[in-house]
Amino acid sequence: MPNLPAPSPLGATTGDAGTTFAVWSTSAAGIELCLFDATGDIELRRLPMQRSEEGVHSLTVTDAAAGTRYGFRAWGPYAPDQGLWFDPAKLLVDPYARELDRPFRYEPRLSVFGDDTADLVPKAIVTEPTTARIAAPLFQPGGLVYEIAVRPFTMLHPDIPETLRGTVGALAHPSIIAHLKRLGVSAVELMPITAWIDERHLPPLGLTNGWGYNPIALMALDPRLVPGGMTELRDTVAALHAEGIGVILDLVFNHSGESDRLGATLSMRGLDNPTYYRHAEGRPGEHGEPRELVNDTGCGNTVACDHPVVRRLILDSLCHFVLSAGVDGFRFDLGSILGRDMNGFRSDAALLTEMLADPLLKDRILIAEPWDIGPGGYQLGNFPAPFLEWNDRARDDLRRTWRGDRHIIGDLATALAGSSNIFSRNGGTETRSINFIAAHDGFTLMDLVSYAGKHNEANGEYNRDGHNENHSWNNGAEGATDDPEVLAFRRRDAMALLSTLFATRGTIMLTAGDEAGRSQHGNNNAYCQDNEITWLDWTALEEDLIAHTAALSQIRSRFDVFRETEFFRGNGDVEWLRLDGQPMTVGDWESPATDNLMMVLSTGDAVQNRSTRLAVVINRSHAPHPFHLPQRQEARWQNLLPSHEAGNGIIAARSVGFHVEIL
Repeated sequence: MPNLPAPSPLGATTGDAGTTFAVWSTSAAGIELCLFDATGDIELRRLPMQRSEEGVHSLTVTDAAAGTRYGFRAWGPYAPDQGLWFDPAKLLVDPYARELDRPFRYEPRLSVFGDDTADLVPKAIVTEPTTARIAAPLFQPGGLVYEIAVRPFTMLHPDIPETLRGTVGALAHPSIIAHLKRLGVSAVELMPITAWIDERHLPPLGLTNGWGYNPIALMALDPRLVPGGMTELRDTVAALHAEGIGVILDLVFNHSGESDRLGATLSMRGLDNPTYYRHAEGRPGEHGEPRELVNDTGCGNTVACDHPVVRRLILDSLCHFVLSAGVDGFRFDLGSILGRDMNGFRSDAALLTEMLADPLLKDRILIAEPWDIGPGGYQLGNFPAPFLEWNDRARDDLRRTWRGDRHIIGDLATALAGSSNIFSRNGGTETRSINFIAAHDGFTLMDLVSYAGKHNEANGEYNRDGHNENHSWNNGAEGATDDPEVLAFRRRDAMALLSTLFATRGTIMLTAGDEAGRSQHGNNNAYCQDNEITWLDWTALEEDLIAHTAALSQIRSRFDVFRETEFFRGNGDVEWLRLDGQPMTVGDWESPATDNLMMVLSTGDAVQNRSTRLAVVINRSHAPHPFHLPQRQEARWQNLLPSHEAGNGIIAARSVGFHVEIL
């Protein structure tokens, strides 16, 4: 961490002498503080800030109380080829802004040198510090994470008042909480709710970013999603906590909405571009100096998470959300960037180490999306414990299993058991996998079984965007159909996928609406569709799928074997059997034709209040099959999902059965 002099912390800090404003820049020749009226539209004063030897520009204003609107202007050379973007015509948002007076709105003049942007750029608002009730996280590894895009999830809910729809506050509505509790949700994971800006290619297409993965101010909540500011978030967290549901924030620290060299100058770029963003060595600057923006994110720039000032900003942002809202933890988009420097990813990178050592953060849930698109960017399994990691290999193996791929049963068993092949590599004894079938990126669960290929034409990029390989299938018709047989096949496969997910060991994640047949009409990159394509139609939810998901969640809650994270030891804690009840042989595992598997688990049973056995019977073939459960004297097997069995020891085609041994 940098040894920053007083005043500290950075940002706007209220006190008896007024408000002290402090911002970091070692490259700027000078920085001015700009104060605005209560509307944020009229600039009242420009005040030069004093720079310390360490690069902190600061000023105390005696009459700047809470509620004051402000921004910065930075002076220095405008030389993009040299990595310098100083332009005093650009109003700059404080990287430590905790509240903004309006959302960001993209216009081309944000990128034009000399065009004043004070009328366009949001103003930071001086806020008094607030503190939430901080307790140990409610969510623990092994639970069910429910991924929510706040606006699409709540926009069409008929029970929520229209003025509340599309906001974080809507998540505290009794109807939403009832739905979450029915599903057995352990924690909601909120897709970005901090301030973001549209990508510059979207406005000409009449599109807007509806997901928020293009941030500017890392601490400030977006007024569109959280109009009540930190109070709204804190109250919503408290309401969910009262119902036993944790809250995880999905945060983006890998890039910013300032984008590439053609992008907007809004905050960090205009304050100290060489500090905040990574640059390639020796191109095209003199003497090997870093000048060209590195793009390991695919978004135009890469935040320099190895720089001490950036590390402090990120850590301060995380602590801010714990202190001010009491959240349970965080998910990090393109999280491998957080462990990157010019030499690549390191599991002992300073920022990752500091997160795990910080007194406020060390007990929070930390979840990494363990990849980026840079060299060596795929780092699944390489984050330090106790980081949890999105497991796309398990995702693909579960999909490929039900698509009908050959030579897949062994991979399926590995995923069911917690992916020890990945998470034991560095001496780990527990799974840190987040298992999922679908997430915000890619197909929805129902689209996975309804489309063989992506259909992103509405995005305006001629269907060139989004992943091309989705391991999907359409069950006989591409997309929308009235064929009852095709629709029945899709529903059957969706249930099988859900059953398999809920049978995996460790933490699982479900994207909101996937428990109810949600479709994006084949769009697998719907970030720019803030409309009916992504909005959840609560009147069209499939009740049988919801009931199936709720039943699966009850099974996970009843049997602790799924929520445990230690790897199986092979001492009878798990048996892998054929459907005839005999152990799987090497030939069975290696046969491309193997379509069935039985997993028999030793587990605690909360209903019987004793240890017992649980059998998960998997039949991915298109025909029903007889199966034989291992027998013990004075014991019988009880079917936990009778609606998905053919009866009399027959497992239905394309289905998963759960059976508990009763003594």
